Amino acid sequence: MSVFISEYFKCIAIYIKNKDATILNTVIGLGTVVGQTAYNILAFNCPCSPKKNYLYGLAAIGVPALAFFVIGVMMNQNTWDVVSECRTRRCRKLSLTAAFVLLGSIVGRAIAAPITWTVISLLRGEAYVCAFSEFLNFSSLVNFTSASPGPEIMARFPCNSTPVLFINYTGVVQRQLKYESQLLGWLLVGLISLSVFLVLCLKTCFSPLGYHQEAYWSEYCASERALFQRTAEVHAKYHAAENVKSFFGFVALESQEKQFFADCKGIKSIIPRLEWNRITGVYLYREVDDAPLYSRLSKWAMYTNEHDC
Repeated sequence: MSVFISEYFKCIAIYIKNKDATILNTVIGLGTVVGQTAYNILAFNCPCSPKKNYLYGLAAIGVPALAFFVIGVMMNQNTWDVVSECRTRRCRKLSLTAAFVLLGSIVGRAIAAPITWTVISLLRGEAYVCAFSEFLNFSSLVNFTSASPGPEIMARFPCNSTPVLFINYTGVVQRQLKYESQLLGWLLVGLISLSVFLVLCLKTCFSPLGYHQEAYWSEYCASERALFQRTAEVHAKYHAAENVKSFFGFVALESQEKQFFADCKGIKSIIPRLEWNRITGVYLYREVDDAPLYSRLSKWAMYTNEHDC
């Protein structure tokens, strides 16, 4: 049962990874909403102290967003393609256009979770109220009649621990700060939505491919990644089995593996490092004699077939 469950979740992960970025970003966004809500309920605790409020509130908004961004960059395959490109080819063939496109792709996918975290934090308002309570201009409040309190008292408003003289203003202060926080949140939503729309329009206008071929390219890349990963796992297991057999004289295989490895007899067991380098790195769409090359592996296959003829 445990093997079945692990394989089930593995298939789900592969399915999500191979689908369009919109689906992946939606899943990441929902996970971020759940995490942010749980954090505010279980962990958020404003110190209600001058200067500490500001640091704690901004850290509650910014630090998790930064962590999500770094994780998103690390999980993006394009990041490691750029690293491999710079390591193997010193980025000599990486044009300014390619670098801009890749940077946009990496950042675009990595900011989904940080933006979601920031927007939800602003719409909920707790962190903003904690961070900026001591800076609120008390005299700007409606029906203000008392003397203006200092930062020490203002910092205590998020915790409902204000002196009796100002206790009637606790709700007013929190509503004012939540208004500002939510206004910023909705402005950020509008700005991001407009930016995404403009980026998609520019991408469509400057793309050398039509809509259907663009969709086909995306489907090809997803299929190639899935097939390459599965084949690499089998090839690595086969190569390991051959080495184990050479050492011990036999290899302990399950019945299904015996039949499978029997069918794999004669495959290329060792792939040179230079061949791996040729299919690794940055790649943008190219054509040779009007024939599309959708990936480095596609380019490698065409080059190999031409030299075999």
